[in-house]
Amino acid sequence: MAVRFVCDGQLVELDGVAPGDTVLDYLRERAGKTGTKEGCGEGDCGACTVLVGTPDAALTWLDWRAVNACIQFLPMLHGKALLTVNGLGEDGPTPLQGTMASNGASQCGFCTPGFVMSLHGRAIGAAGCELPVGDVLAGNLCRCTGYGPILAAGAAHARLEQDDTPLLALLGIARALGPAGGAGWFAPATVDELAQVLADNPGARIVAGATDVGLWVTKKLIDLETVVFVGDIAELGEITETPEGLTLGAAVRYADAHGAMARLSPELGELVRRIGGLQVRNAGTVGGNIANGSPIGDGPPALIALGAQVTLRSLRGRRTMPLEDFFIAYGQQDRAADEFVESVFVPRPAPHQVVHISKLSKRFDSDISAVCGAFCLTVEAGQVTAARIAFGGMAATPARAREAEAALVGKPFEAATIAPAVEALRRDFKPLNDVRGSAAYRLEAAGNLLWRLWHQAQGMPVRVQDVRMQDVAHG
Repeated sequence: MAVRFVCDGQLVELDGVAPGDTVLDYLRERAGKTGTKEGCGEGDCGACTVLVGTPDAALTWLDWRAVNACIQFLPMLHGKALLTVNGLGEDGPTPLQGTMASNGASQCGFCTPGFVMSLHGRAIGAAGCELPVGDVLAGNLCRCTGYGPILAAGAAHARLEQDDTPLLALLGIARALGPAGGAGWFAPATVDELAQVLADNPGARIVAGATDVGLWVTKKLIDLETVVFVGDIAELGEITETPEGLTLGAAVRYADAHGAMARLSPELGELVRRIGGLQVRNAGTVGGNIANGSPIGDGPPALIALGAQVTLRSLRGRRTMPLEDFFIAYGQQDRAADEFVESVFVPRPAPHQVVHISKLSKRFDSDISAVCGAFCLTVEAGQVTAARIAFGGMAATPARAREAEAALVGKPFEAATIAPAVEALRRDFKPLNDVRGSAAYRLEAAGNLLWRLWHQAQGMPVRVQDVRMQDVAHG
């Protein structure tokens, strides 16, 4: 079986596709579409931005979204439309390209194709188009720092109507030729098929958005063996909001979960807005962020603090556990070889709960956390009656700060209670020194985030740099 997709208006059929073949390598080395540039090779700079359109079941419309071609795998394109900068302006510059040229929005020009594709996506109503232009471009870096003219060009450009009918017709032909599949990779269409594939291939690598596994290929040069692509399984992409809470399928992309998570908790919504650039959130999934088990993943600490539960599934059935119990040790999770993460349930915070989530990173947008702290305190009649505190970047896994929680529970919610809890963090964690921060920095930062929670709960305007332990200790 082959991979079939539409690239810049042409139906493409490729045989012999390996699971780790990237879209960027195909474009530059096989298709001769060198307008798409290779910058960082890790989904960070946006120079390789392309648009991918996924059709609905009835082939009536395309869900366009900007993604990083460097960490997208070719099998993930099956049955979809791909638009590159080479596919724009065949008869001359598009209005957007003309606006950028007239605004002087290009210096060395290396990053320009990526900016053009992100802004073109915004113009045609792609995922994230409702965000301010600065948020849409947060995943595109300009090494010449010429952001002003680019932002102005993006803000000046109006909505563009795009006729996807010809693309949908071609995708109909591609779909009629059969499903995808190849040596070493599977693309099941349902969760039942997924369960069977994993039962037959225990230990196969599950890939949803490839925002992390893609780096294994581009940076670690790992050859992927058996891969199961799950990003297009409809049942895993469901979002259910109830008075009790929010249920997210494992393959829900962060860009699609943003609204529901913000309605559950504005603090959670703001965290999601900063999980990578838009290209990363358009591909990365809630379940992938959990199953990957990274100690610096942004999602798990917040979900743990809010009391989330994760459901695993296999042919043997389902099992549900508190999310914090899923993480056992570095690189080790409580998941059998034939199991997959099916969904996560997040309870809705009660009115008397105080929620605060903070991410600290060297760069505000599109950067990995040095420390991510999440707090959910139940405060009744001025007393802390329950506490859930979780951190990323402080241990080998996302973990709760149980000593700090115990120091808060049963105490008045006041400054005098916060100081012992801050000290208790030193018993909870022995963080490592690495390129993102020293152990001493992480411990002090974690304590400052607890102080920040208290200041914010008092209605005080807070900037991270303003809140230090000694500020309160010394009045």
